[in-house]
Amino acid sequence: MDIQIGLSEQQRDDISKGLAHLLADSYTLYVKTHNYHWNVTGPQFHSLHVLFEEHYTELAAAVDEIAERIRALGHFAPGSYKAFSALTSIEEEDGHPDADAMVRNLVIGHETVARTARKAFKPAEQAGDEPSCDLLTQRMNFHEKTAWMLRSLIS
Repeated sequence: MDIQIGLSEQQRDDISKGLAHLLADSYTLYVKTHNYHWNVTGPQFHSLHVLFEEHYTELAAAVDEIAERIRALGHFAPGSYKAFSALTSIEEEDGHPDADAMVRNLVIGHETVARTARKAFKPAEQAGDEPSCDLLTQRMNFHEKTAWMLRSLIS
């Protein structure tokens, strides 16, 4: 069936591509945050363990929302490590950094996702796609606030 929601096929395609990058960044940051939750050590263990769990739980909900928006626009959401790897701007963690490095790496990750969301916002705004704009605004708000709070731990 044709999709008749007031957005052209090209608009839906452009918006979905931006959202796919956001999904890949968000999922990769989810995995990194979950890894840090499991592997954090040191005097800040308890507080960071709890904080990282809050963050990855929020990210888990976000990836579902982003994927569902892509589907509502008529496209398939990427859903494999291979697809995410090809789309993400987030550097994967393959070591075991100390707690301060974890926090610094997560600041970089959250700032990266905020930039990805900001980049995806323009085509959605130009198309008058308010649901995607709302989703992107919420994502930018979360990631910018989280980056600020994490920076406060190491400043």
